Amino acid sequence: MPADTRKPRKTATAPVTSAAVTIGSGSRRARIGVRVVLLLGIAISMFPFYWLVVMASLTNQEILEYPPKLVPGPHLLENIREVLNRIDFMGSLLNTVVVAVTGTALVLFVDSLAAFAFAKYEFPAKRFLFGALLVTYMIPAQLSLVPQFLAMAQFGWVGSLKALAIPGAANAFGIFWMRQYAQNSLPDELLDAGRIDGAGFFRLYRSVALPLFRPALAFLGIFTFIGLWNDYIWPLVVMIDPERVTLQVALSNLSIVYNTDYAVVMAGALMSVIPLIAVFLIGARHFIRDLAAGAVKS
Repeated sequence: MPADTRKPRKTATAPVTSAAVTIGSGSRRARIGVRVVLLLGIAISMFPFYWLVVMASLTNQEILEYPPKLVPGPHLLENIREVLNRIDFMGSLLNTVVVAVTGTALVLFVDSLAAFAFAKYEFPAKRFLFGALLVTYMIPAQLSLVPQFLAMAQFGWVGSLKALAIPGAANAFGIFWMRQYAQNSLPDELLDAGRIDGAGFFRLYRSVALPLFRPALAFLGIFTFIGLWNDYIWPLVVMIDPERVTLQVALSNLSIVYNTDYAVVMAGALMSVIPLIAVFLIGARHFIRDLAAGAVKS
């Protein structure tokens, strides 16, 4: 038989084009650019806190010097001792913790319960009531100070911590936020399955809705806790006993009109911020974890 004189075929290989190299290097540069922008944003966000630490560790004369010092000084513990000597820091801190924790718990319970009803149930005047709720959110808080104070006087709560924690339980923003989240994250099929098993309203709320609400509750809890912790105007109005005030009102006593020691004021502000950072880190961790778990399940 004659030998096969045909030439072997050459396998076609896809050449590495310059366009592919350009795309790869472009995407790498884009990732580097994104990281640089994120690091720059983190640095800008962290600088005010760093500057607070610097001023809290200097003396009043060093703060007023020009050019300003950009590194912490050795007077932080001295300024903290001065804060503790001038005001009842621990007593006002305890009052603020009680108000913030109680008020946040009430907001989470009342707002999530109302949002669950608004999102998944039909009842008379539902749209009107929700619209009226949104209207109250548009009213400036300063306009409600006098009516709210008169209401607290009728209840006999003036000067009591109850006047700081209870009135804000039905929060318009919290109900709106939780209602929007419930509409998108709570399937009607789960509620129908619960009704088939004989679950009522509160059983559905506790066993079906709350586990799915955790990311939204984490955000609302952080938002509410920070707002109650930093509140100044309403505690200043309703807490008539100067010996029983919240932390922000107590810290305002460190500032004297004609001779303000800014180093001591900054040390007090630093001491009041540290618990907020801890609460934010704990709440944000749960918030991100629950969002990631929901994304993986979906």
